[in-house]
Amino acid sequence: MAIRDRVGEVTERIVKRSHDSRSAYLERIGKAADQGPQRSRLSCGNLAHGFAACGLSDKAALSGDVVPNLGIITAYNDMLSAHQPYETYPDLIRQAAREVGAVAQVAGGVPAMCDGVTQGQDGMELSLFSRDVIAMAAAVGLSHQMFDAAVFLGICDKIVPGLTIAALSFGHLPAVFIPAGPMTTGISNDEKAKVRQLYAEGKVGRDALLESESKAYHSPGTCTFYGTANSNQMLMEIMGLHMPGASFVNPGMPLREALTKEAAKRALAISALGNEFTPAGEIINEKAIVNGVVGLHATGGSTNHTMHLVAMAAAAGIRLTWDDISDLSDVVPLLARVYPNGKADVNHFQAAGGLAFLIRELLGDGYLHQDVKTVYGSDLSGYTVEAKLDADGNVIRDPAPQISGDETVLAPADKAFQPTGGLKMLTGNIGKAVIKISAVAKERHIIEAPARVFHSQEAFLKAFSNKELNGDVAAVVRFQGPKACGMPELHKLTPSLGILQDRGHKVALITDGRMSGASGKVPAAIHVTPEAANGGPIAKIQDGDLIRINAVTGELTVLVDEAEFDARPVAQEDLSHHQFGVGRDLFAAFRANVGTADAGAHVFDV
Repeated sequence: MAIRDRVGEVTERIVKRSHDSRSAYLERIGKAADQGPQRSRLSCGNLAHGFAACGLSDKAALSGDVVPNLGIITAYNDMLSAHQPYETYPDLIRQAAREVGAVAQVAGGVPAMCDGVTQGQDGMELSLFSRDVIAMAAAVGLSHQMFDAAVFLGICDKIVPGLTIAALSFGHLPAVFIPAGPMTTGISNDEKAKVRQLYAEGKVGRDALLESESKAYHSPGTCTFYGTANSNQMLMEIMGLHMPGASFVNPGMPLREALTKEAAKRALAISALGNEFTPAGEIINEKAIVNGVVGLHATGGSTNHTMHLVAMAAAAGIRLTWDDISDLSDVVPLLARVYPNGKADVNHFQAAGGLAFLIRELLGDGYLHQDVKTVYGSDLSGYTVEAKLDADGNVIRDPAPQISGDETVLAPADKAFQPTGGLKMLTGNIGKAVIKISAVAKERHIIEAPARVFHSQEAFLKAFSNKELNGDVAAVVRFQGPKACGMPELHKLTPSLGILQDRGHKVALITDGRMSGASGKVPAAIHVTPEAANGGPIAKIQDGDLIRINAVTGELTVLVDEAEFDARPVAQEDLSHHQFGVGRDLFAAFRANVGTADAGAHVFDV
């Protein structure tokens, strides 16, 4: 089917806006690709260092330029459940490379932070900046110029965006992303959330809370709710950087191992020494970015990607804006109900037909660009398949099911859960912000409530604990932006806000910080920019001001006389306590140079 008018219009304006920067990027990676295998330019001493630790056969292979060498960038650690399975992947990848007469080496490791561990803690102030650190760390690994292609082992929150930025910085090299899959289903996410709320009300103790959390997060693999980590996996597949059907296969399954080896072999096949040279910088073009945004809306994905996608696109010379994201949200239907947008988890989504079904439906209705390059070698129609194993243990692919296995979880396009996407952009005299409405009841899409201003999440929680919040409230939590303190997620506020809402009050959150990709039922205007630390209007709001959030029209307004509001002083805050401890002193340059949320909140000059 022909592409929908709005999707085509948004794509075309991105192409026009990006013309100069994209042309310069393609010229740069084209020159790098034309120089041929990087190892040919290394001195004998350089090369000897590069393969000193290899076995004799690999040394012999790498001494010339005719055998491809696959670089492995790994985000493995065994503290992060989603990344623990990566411990064994380098050996699998080396084995796969040798089976096709090639070599594979771990080029470098990158940090992998677990936001679940740092939620509500000081370490969360390093979380967003870790994305840029990951990009730089991966670049260090690839800078040895020993490699003809790369595979990237990463799944969670800031890790995949950081790895994508690095892959695009080395856009002359082919890049395949290899997932490890979600953990199997534990207790339901809905049950977990109820226990958290009971704990916040003081109705259950810490023992009950820890038991509940341990049953939810119980094994290796990605957390099963549809937050940033699983949104990352959707993006890598719908933008053509995964092998088809790879995203949501559980760790430890024979299919998971087979897909890993297949991905390694495919990365080598699409290197300049293979037969189908496909550099990463050509895969991620304007159409691929639009496909990613469409996928985000159709699945009710993480609000974090309103920043990550902007930063990822910029790394390829593509200028994506919040207006583009908002305009696509107005026309892309919501086809998935996965917690926090529903009660199902990502395993249920996969069983109902998963990304294969979703991509086929979106392609068939003209919401996705089919004519894109992918690591698989096909256009996007090649991703409307499910991966399986044949009797010999080889990966095979069957067409996506014609009918959803559960239409309460995954809907066909003609039975969409709602006609618009899960994300909405807000503008007004407070600034610009993002709201996720796919999990918010319709009667709460418009909220007017008096402001109560806080300069930390701890201050809000103290007020809640002291029973000071007994009516309608628009909680303004400011000085949480990237310049102020690294823009931590404020997911710790969710249970308390949910309790207030369940008591029948009109409740909303307005913040220049972030909420988790798992943010749910409470209306939250997040990523407010300009932030308070930059003197943004959010710093002028006072207790008692009436605030309007209208997610239907996209309005974020403080209902104060314009002249009075303009004349108000900008609130100040001593932020020195955010500058030290848990490594925060090392990130002063990041806080000083970070861009705004709507520009991707990154430190790179791209």
